[in-house]
Amino acid sequence: MIETPSLVDQHCHGVLRTELGLGTFEAYLGRTARPPAPGTTFFDTQTGFAVRRWCPPLLGLEPHCPPARYLARRRELGVLESGRRLLRASGISTYLVDTGLPGDLTGPAEIASAGAAAAHEIVRLEPLAEQVADTSGSVEALLANLSEAVHGAATTAVAFTSVAGVSRGLVQASEPPGPGEVRGAAGRWLARRPVGGRLTDPVLLRHLLWVAVGAGRPLQLHVGAEDPAGLAGFAASTSGLGTDVVLLHGYPYHRQTAQLTGAFPHVYADLGSVLGRTGARAAAVLAELLELAPFGKLLFSSGAHALPELHVVAASVFRGALSRVLGEWVADGAWSLTDAQRVATMIASGNARRVYGLA
Repeated sequence: MIETPSLVDQHCHGVLRTELGLGTFEAYLGRTARPPAPGTTFFDTQTGFAVRRWCPPLLGLEPHCPPARYLARRRELGVLESGRRLLRASGISTYLVDTGLPGDLTGPAEIASAGAAAAHEIVRLEPLAEQVADTSGSVEALLANLSEAVHGAATTAVAFTSVAGVSRGLVQASEPPGPGEVRGAAGRWLARRPVGGRLTDPVLLRHLLWVAVGAGRPLQLHVGAEDPAGLAGFAASTSGLGTDVVLLHGYPYHRQTAQLTGAFPHVYADLGSVLGRTGARAAAVLAELLELAPFGKLLFSSGAHALPELHVVAASVFRGALSRVLGEWVADGAWSLTDAQRVATMIASGNARRVYGLA
């Protein structure tokens, strides 16, 4: 039996403070912002089944109980108590919380209190730049304030993260843009941007990522459902600069992500929502990652957003998948139990503690 007594959730979001109805709850189980097809439900997914397997017993119900019964019990306990029970049963001892999403979500201090755990902030770069732009009236002020804001955030945050930087910036060019190119892009953005407007300019996004690289904190890049092969140039350009790059949510291109971790010493792969979303098939996906990635390059996370149930599902599925895969290799004589336990601890918490400098 492979044990993972303590987990570091190296990328997640806060949980909702509000009560949820059946339709609103199940919307967070899907991989899309769109509703399910008429006559169907997102509970009929690997994630939905995993929630019904692992979460009801933590609220005093039998596994696999109907969704309506589960949510009725959730409302009976209240959002705070049900969240407390779920998070404290997850086995997660440290949360690294991306605070860049909108909505009524708990921050690091609240999730730490609810989960009886430690928590640290991950700063999302795009909202930070947009806040800077709201108070910068000129190109010179924008660029100076942006650099100051990023380096200031690096004094308290454990990492930076970017969502749009990959799809809109790095796939076009991996090198930092020149000063004239940056000033031109900043001028165009300020001229046409309404207050609160989103940052989508590829030149400014690329510049923002390189400012973050210079700040020295680990940089998390949301790969999403895109082939990460286009990031090889950025990985090569940032090699040796002292900033680790963590690729988030690489499924279904998890094998390509794993290959990048083997090719570049500073590139890591996040297990993220990969295992939680694949549910009963998680062991097969994890085995594929372990075929290609050095074991010191894989990091557990839940990728959870809004629902404490997603923290529970990710942690439970991860433990089961890791125990099954490594346990089979031990049973076959390919690995020793000591080595299997050591690798399990690395992926569950040790690698994250090393990358992010956690105690």
